[in-house]
Amino acid sequence: MTRLAEEKTFSEKRRPAGLESLRQAGSDRFAAVGYPTAEDERWRFTHLAPIVRTAFSPARFALSDEVLQIAAADGLGRHCVAELVFINGHYAPTASKTGKLPRGMKLASLAQAIAEDALPLEQHLGRLADIHQNPFVAWNTSWLREGAVIHVPRGVNVDGPIHLSFIATADGAAVVNHPRVLVIAEPNTDLTLVETYVGHRGPNLTNAVTEIFAGDDCRLNYNRIQQGDDEAMLVSTLAVSLGRGGQFVSHCATLGGKVTRNDLNVTLAGEGGDATLNGLVILDREQHCDNHTLLDHAAAHCPSHELYKHVLDGKSSCVFKGQILVRPDSQKTDSKQTSKSLLLSDEASMNSQPALEIYADDVKCTHGSTIGPVDEEMIFYLRSRGVGLEAARHLLTYAFAADITRRIKVEPVRTRLEDFLAAQHGLPRDLRITDLGEHDEKTR
Repeated sequence: MTRLAEEKTFSEKRRPAGLESLRQAGSDRFAAVGYPTAEDERWRFTHLAPIVRTAFSPARFALSDEVLQIAAADGLGRHCVAELVFINGHYAPTASKTGKLPRGMKLASLAQAIAEDALPLEQHLGRLADIHQNPFVAWNTSWLREGAVIHVPRGVNVDGPIHLSFIATADGAAVVNHPRVLVIAEPNTDLTLVETYVGHRGPNLTNAVTEIFAGDDCRLNYNRIQQGDDEAMLVSTLAVSLGRGGQFVSHCATLGGKVTRNDLNVTLAGEGGDATLNGLVILDREQHCDNHTLLDHAAAHCPSHELYKHVLDGKSSCVFKGQILVRPDSQKTDSKQTSKSLLLSDEASMNSQPALEIYADDVKCTHGSTIGPVDEEMIFYLRSRGVGLEAARHLLTYAFAADITRRIKVEPVRTRLEDFLAAQHGLPRDLRITDLGEHDEKTR
């Protein structure tokens, strides 16, 4: 069997009837509604024109030496327990490693999981990511073929990160791929998950959907890095259901890309659930990113914390819409949301839209948003101590973003972001601001 044939084997497995029905529902829905328009308030500020005006073809599997080098550079190496690599949405076994997983844990490509045992997938796929709420979810569901499945049985702690690497590349014609990730973490489990998305060479669109079912007393640390060139486009949906006493912490970073749209929806479904959403956006030139988050407090005594930071240069633009929803019986909710944006040029633009929707009376919810240039008083302070003007600006920009990176507990993820920041601003690669002090522990 050739290497190409080996990589395509799992993708050619027949899908069971139940999943085929779900795929058809997604196809019918997307055919009926098409791409979102500016008339939809949720998509009003997203720059979809580059996607809508492009005739995409399904991305083909292409395991070239160049792509293998990109996959190696994107890997976490010895720091992760297992690493699954996907090239243009297709699983690449020869570039992946599964390592030694805990007893009973399942980690597989979606096509392999469908072929081996479809019933648990039918019970979960499409339950959190609604095809009727998001046209891109419907489009992804219509191509329900490949991606990853992670199942952590009750009481299992995974000693190290699981890394899912998605690499998109085009050679001439514009291409699209639709990876799907399903995570089932049963009660009293501990899982660290890293997703990385790399858009490389030519116009390419990745339309990704991740569904996470986190059971009671589950501890889930989710990390995502999106990095693309000026022709890469990414639309992603992350939908999470958190059980009683569970903890969910996410760190999501967007580093470039022509158009990026992220929807992150977390439902605190059980009493005492605790969710933290941290995000970092770094854009330049004419890049655009749109982050929409929803913290849905569906049970009582659930705290949540959210901090997003944006660094915009050139003619870049960004949108942050963070919604906190407190349902009628969700008393004793304590939720905090903060969005801070640093504009490094007069042509960069930021649109921040915090929103509180509260239907309970015994709650404490706050939100705040700031947008502005680098603090001139801080620049004056540094210059008065012998630091040059440009160096002062770079150092303050790095420190602004490092308030997010230092909270990341997965070392290779934190290091990759710090190296990117240092390179962006001409600072030493060994410059680190990683002190996890008392303040960070309180605010996560």
